[in-house]
Amino acid sequence: MNRVIDFVKKEIVLIISFVLAIISMFFVPPSERYIDYIDRRTLGLLFCLMTIMAGLNRLGLFKLLAEKLVHKVHTIRGVTVTLVLLCFFISMIITNDVTLITFVPFTIILLEISHQKSKLIYIVTLETISANIGSMTTPIGNPQNLYLFSNYNMNIDEFIIAIIPYSMLSLVLLVVLSLFVGNESITVEKELNRVKGSKNSFLPIMYGILFILALFSVFKILDYRVLLGVLLIAILSLDRITLIKVDYSLIFTFVFLFIFIGNLGNIEYIHNFLQGIIIGNEVWVGVLSSQIFSNVPASILLSKFTDNGSALLIGVNIGGLGTLIASMASLISFKFLQNENIKISRYIIVFTFMNLVFLGINLLWYVLV
Repeated sequence: MNRVIDFVKKEIVLIISFVLAIISMFFVPPSERYIDYIDRRTLGLLFCLMTIMAGLNRLGLFKLLAEKLVHKVHTIRGVTVTLVLLCFFISMIITNDVTLITFVPFTIILLEISHQKSKLIYIVTLETISANIGSMTTPIGNPQNLYLFSNYNMNIDEFIIAIIPYSMLSLVLLVVLSLFVGNESITVEKELNRVKGSKNSFLPIMYGILFILALFSVFKILDYRVLLGVLLIAILSLDRITLIKVDYSLIFTFVFLFIFIGNLGNIEYIHNFLQGIIIGNEVWVGVLSSQIFSNVPASILLSKFTDNGSALLIGVNIGGLGTLIASMASLISFKFLQNENIKISRYIIVFTFMNLVFLGINLLWYVLV
């Protein structure tokens, strides 16, 4: 019984997503269309990136980089500002999902070795908001931008004029809130700074090559199926133990949410309701829909009902702030923290409160300007 209770506590989002998927099936019976709900590319990339990061973490690379950062930046405030800014700017290029898969485990290790784990919830929350906000600044930063930019045949000027004010406003707020983390000096115990190669010194090089291939796949230079095949051959041949370290529950969480969200979009009442209220209210409907559907499915669904791509772009991007599901990238941070010895309920409260602050300020800017 205790094992069941522990499982429920640890995998609450997985269980909720499963229950929601099952309930939605009563309204939209299972059929071949369910296959189209599942974004196989997203799941494939998610698995590949989590595997690569698990391997690099196991080899001690994150610990090495964390030690070097602490030696360069001597205060927790400096570390926080650095991490938040890195998440913001890097997510513009490699997407919010990839940024969080990379930086959250790194942050966990950094705060462990510097004895600052009490700051973990606050800093990871800021990183998650930063990655979501930063990713909305470019057409390639997240899936909804890529889709809307292409669907509405936007030019770059139109895109920048619509998004940059919200992005820059949020960046200022991120930096200000990063300063409130405290200014204690941080140190780490001196250790031998090298990456463990296990019995095979080729492993760090292998994971480096796989990470580069993963970025090629993110940018659609390399088919994700080729990446998946190369990764499985390499890992199974040289480092199969890493496959045990991958958080498969996150992948299943995404699958269940894809089914739930896909079914919601096919419920006639919801479909007709959105069609009736969106014209002239694209930003507000985009924000509210993102809280329920998540912003990527909301973008695809709502784009069928309006020609105002710029307003919808603003709505679904700032709509990624708010609930844990508003941006599915936020679930990545959540899942990493579930494996840590923290009160996950406290993280949800802090995460939701800070996201609503950012959402409220962005909506106020929209109303006033």
